[in-house]
Amino acid sequence: MKVKAGFAWLAESKTAVVEMAVASGLPLLKPEERNPMIATTYGTGELIKAAAAKGARKILLTVGGSATVDGGVGAAEALGWTFPVSGKIVPPKNFTMPEVDVLCDVTNPLCGPNGAAQVYGPQKGATPEMVEELDSRLRKLSERIFQTLGKNVRDLPGAGAAGGLAAGAVAFMNGRLVRGVDMVMSTIGLAKALDGADWVLTGEGKFDSQSVQGKVVDGVARLAKEAGAETGVIAGCVRLKEPEWRAAGVSFAAALQAEGMSTEESMRRSRELLFAAAASFVQGL
Repeated sequence: MKVKAGFAWLAESKTAVVEMAVASGLPLLKPEERNPMIATTYGTGELIKAAAAKGARKILLTVGGSATVDGGVGAAEALGWTFPVSGKIVPPKNFTMPEVDVLCDVTNPLCGPNGAAQVYGPQKGATPEMVEELDSRLRKLSERIFQTLGKNVRDLPGAGAAGGLAAGAVAFMNGRLVRGVDMVMSTIGLAKALDGADWVLTGEGKFDSQSVQGKVVDGVARLAKEAGAETGVIAGCVRLKEPEWRAAGVSFAAALQAEGMSTEESMRRSRELLFAAAASFVQGL
């Protein structure tokens, strides 16, 4: 399928911000169209290539919301890499790659029980059989990368982000994995804003185990702890038990979606429910 996508351009620093989801993301597909066996990051690679052609000195690649589990192979192909069925992976000719920072919000490795396929494959439409096949593909890809390029991306924390696009960016773009939430917090000056604060409230769509593995809630809680403040979370739904979210440094958690309430109803009444959740926080102080 064809999609129309672009990237943000920061003229002063000649930095391009490429959001992979606008070219290779879940929102582009209906649930019945999701198939990570064939979904590709090729479009994301085209955006990166276009940014380089514009003269980007640096690319900030954000890797959330992907529909893919291709290890970044599609993006690499768009940049000129070739992947013979057998033999070494072949790099592009006459292409200069800008500096690439990959903004990750997870710490998952590429393969295995906590890898890209096992953890995120099902939400992208993968059946259990597909998950096993995708994990095997990623493992074989990591072996070829090591044999060809000498880079060990298999167990690199964060390499499993965006179906392994993070690993592909490291391997094929000389990318550097950085915590997305840390970069955003630094940019908006959150540490300074927390000076003297007692509490910081943050949000999440689904507050679950992934939320405390490098995502926004995890980053905010870490920064709040350093400032001597407590962290509260108001989420669309909460899938962690209280001992679990307290162990993650969260002192208050509230869900908009009450038990028995449909997602559609909670979204329809989101404003009302958000005010009620905020009121419950204030009343508990």
